[in-house]
Amino acid sequence: MASKQNLKPLFDNVLIKPLEVQSKTASGIILPDSAKEKPQIGTVMAVGAGKMDKDGKKEPMVVKAGDKVMYKKWGGNEVKVDSEEWTLVSQEDILAIVN
Repeated sequence: MASKQNLKPLFDNVLIKPLEVQSKTASGIILPDSAKEKPQIGTVMAVGAGKMDKDGKKEPMVVKAGDKVMYKKWGGNEVKVDSEEWTLVSQEDILAIVN
């Protein structure tokens, strides 16, 4: 298990803390864990330095720590950070910045 202080993504990877999953429907029905949808929106906690293109130039990162982003539903890898499940995705797996 890693802590936020010692986890720095490499290349174009982005560490995202997913938003809380809804445990109740709008009408008040409590959802079991198996029925909860995997979140697609989260907060960027850390970003890598960027990857190199084929000419050896560093491509800048589009997102920064603190951005709220929407990412691919089944993209990335889950990592445990301070007993929470966060997601490590490539910048290519981020679909939008949410305002």
